[in-house]
Amino acid sequence: MKSVSRLFFTVPVIIAVVIALWFLADGAQDQPASTPTSGRTAEVTTGGTDFSEASQQAPSKLVGEGSDLTIPDRQPPSLRGTSEPGGWARTDRLGNLIPTGELRQLFEYYLSALGEETLPQLVIRIQLALSALEEPARGQALDTLGRYLDYKLALSDLETAYGDVGTPGSDEIESRMAEIHALRRTWMDADTAEAFFADDEAIDRYQLKKRSIGADKSLSQQQREEALAEAEMALPEPVRQARQDTRKFSRYEQARKALADDPEALRSMRQHEFGKEAAQRLENLDAEQKDWSRRWQSYAKEREALGASGLAEPEREESLIRLREKYFTESERVRAKALDSIQ
Repeated sequence: MKSVSRLFFTVPVIIAVVIALWFLADGAQDQPASTPTSGRTAEVTTGGTDFSEASQQAPSKLVGEGSDLTIPDRQPPSLRGTSEPGGWARTDRLGNLIPTGELRQLFEYYLSALGEETLPQLVIRIQLALSALEEPARGQALDTLGRYLDYKLALSDLETAYGDVGTPGSDEIESRMAEIHALRRTWMDADTAEAFFADDEAIDRYQLKKRSIGADKSLSQQQREEALAEAEMALPEPVRQARQDTRKFSRYEQARKALADDPEALRSMRQHEFGKEAAQRLENLDAEQKDWSRRWQSYAKEREALGASGLAEPEREESLIRLREKYFTESERVRAKALDSIQ
């Protein structure tokens, strides 16, 4: 979708498009992309385009295949040093899979490395993670993975059908939102779609409501603020908390600048907004940042003088290393070197 509509849809479209391009490049098969693995027929249309006619191989075909395909021992570069999401391996007392948002996070964690490794390789990595489950949950999780991949391809088709038609209006945004929500429930059962997308869809609805409130010229400023506050109450609790924290830190940044010459007033503000312990941590962080800034400025002056000294490259580099050792700790030297590289 275009720039404005992206504000209203929190779907990871880029990965969906890459999946589609991968299958096209790999040689499309004459099989409807919108035919789920269960045999259901998905008749999703928009703008006159029937997605049951898409001639792309369903990504779900990769699930359970590729046993002879090797994957690197090391993780893809973008995943190195990161941890696989947890909390997704939930089952009921009969051993059936309980779909959760964490399971979708597991899928997206590996799919985010698409391009660094091929889609079949990443599917194998996801399957290896899912092997921690016992049956019947493992088979159900693999089926969910297949449906999710097919949904991503169908989403790419839907995005393509929208085309480059400029900035959509409110009615078109709402229509697209409804189509995407329906698409999810075409490819996944209601419980899985709710677990995977409930928060995203709540945010979508909030953004649409926010836009409507902002465009309503009949509202006074107070009425607009009250309407926005009411709309925000429909957001999931973690999202509401994150928004409140963002506003809180925004106020703090403004106060930090305004009260730069009044440390006692700033300390009082920190304690009022964040509590005593968090306020102390913020005060310590501020002090560390000021200390870093002071040392960096001194280092930068000496570095510039060193650059103008006319030393040969090897000697200049050795002198620069000693200069970093003079001003920074071992861990800070890594940061300083990185900053030097972008000067």
